[in-house]
Amino acid sequence: MKTQRLPLLMLLIATTLLAPFTLLARPTLEPLGPNIADIGSAWYHFQTTTLRSADGQRRYKVWLGIPRKPAPPHGYPVLYMLDGNAAMARITEAQLKAMTKGSPPVLVAVGYDTPLPFDVRARSRDYTPPAASGSPVVEHGRYPGGGSEAFRQLLLTQIVPWAEQRAASDARKRALWGHSFGGLFVLDTLCRSSWFHDYFAAAPSLGWGNQRIMQRLSACSSSQLADKRLFLMIGDGKSDRHDGPGAPGQPAEPQLIERLQRQGAALQPIRYPGKTHGELFPASLQDALQKISR
Repeated sequence: MKTQRLPLLMLLIATTLLAPFTLLARPTLEPLGPNIADIGSAWYHFQTTTLRSADGQRRYKVWLGIPRKPAPPHGYPVLYMLDGNAAMARITEAQLKAMTKGSPPVLVAVGYDTPLPFDVRARSRDYTPPAASGSPVVEHGRYPGGGSEAFRQLLLTQIVPWAEQRAASDARKRALWGHSFGGLFVLDTLCRSSWFHDYFAAAPSLGWGNQRIMQRLSACSSSQLADKRLFLMIGDGKSDRHDGPGAPGQPAEPQLIERLQRQGAALQPIRYPGKTHGELFPASLQDALQKISR
């Protein structure tokens, strides 16, 4: 009996030891508590709205944060943040106070109508580029993707007007931030919208869809990149995700930098020594907030 129990005991020990690494391979999907909009702020006032995707399959929640400090003559800077649920959970009263010392931006956090930090299925669909044929993309073992063009249409025709009718923005100081699949969407939007001036792509999942984003960017002209700045925010720590096509630190990053510089992009790589993919979420968001408020 002892010899039969030994393999089982070893299996239980191995499972216990490996559990933390398994948990690190995907976002924590525990329900969120109250965020700064729920608690209230001395420096910003917040409002929210909800809306549906064109196909009725996804429901969004959008937070709008307007500085209590009077707007500059040309309007406020404005930062649009993807994965808005998780972004709002990271914003603190101390950060808001610090931004008011400069030119505090309007904050637009675009999330999903869920108590969770991420809607994994919805963001996989919304933030990833379509195939060359325009059809949805389905990768083995992953949720369907390829809906970035429909999501961008919703962002620019519904969310942006709702936000900027309530808080005038400075056309020279509009920014878009996203992490992972959100960073992929930022890159996909770089050549497909003239609305934003600053693009913050944090740990973009460059390998998604056999590096589909590289094909999309190859058709980007210098005129489409004019008057825009791209901040490519990259960590070099050990990945806290499964290895695979979307993993950070992949060889596509140098190729992306070389290609965009050759095309005339105003590109600033920002490296985070020792930061993992997940750790780049709050670090890059904090940097984006600081840069847009200067």
